[in-house]
Amino acid sequence: MEQKVCPVDVIAMCSASGEIRPLRLRMEDEEHQLMRVDIEEIVNIRQVQYVGIEATVYLCRATVRQKRWLFELKYTIRTHTWSLQRKVC
Repeated sequence: MEQKVCPVDVIAMCSASGEIRPLRLRMEDEEHQLMRVDIEEIVNIRQVQYVGIEATVYLCRATVRQKRWLFELKYTIRTHTWSLQRKVC
């Protein structure tokens, strides 16, 4: 389990009922090249609150360079920012 928090660019969809669903993210790899990750499945969504900061954490599944990733994406509501919280496997 990798615990590296890094900001990422996300393309998301907002439904008519106000639900936000991430579709794709863009991040830098180890060689500082931009890498596009298409989210295949959202396994779990949970609301968290830490020191008064509300956020939504998405447990997502994707295939990146022929490897299956399971990772957590966090959307901070107040600042409207996305971050890759951790890669589970």
